[in-house]
Amino acid sequence: MQTKSNIKSQKSKDSRYKGILFFLFSFFFSLTASAQCAMCRASLESNGDTKQAEAVNDGIVYLMALPYILVGLLGFIIYKMYNNRKKV
Repeated sequence: MQTKSNIKSQKSKDSRYKGILFFLFSFFFSLTASAQCAMCRASLESNGDTKQAEAVNDGIVYLMALPYILVGLLGFIIYKMYNNRKKV
């Protein structure tokens, strides 16, 4: 027979695995995203240089990812501070 603490720990493990899976799926599916605007894509494709178009697209994706990483890091720090204060 399972106690309430065993059920709670099982639920927390399940939610942790769901969070990790969500992060992995969202990370790997975002790698194929096209981040160029229509004007940038049209001007780069008119030159016929696909390497340059891919480089600009990769640069836009990297520039877009940095703010999300910083906000996520800030959220994690606030979460840890809140949990530490709650335990004391």
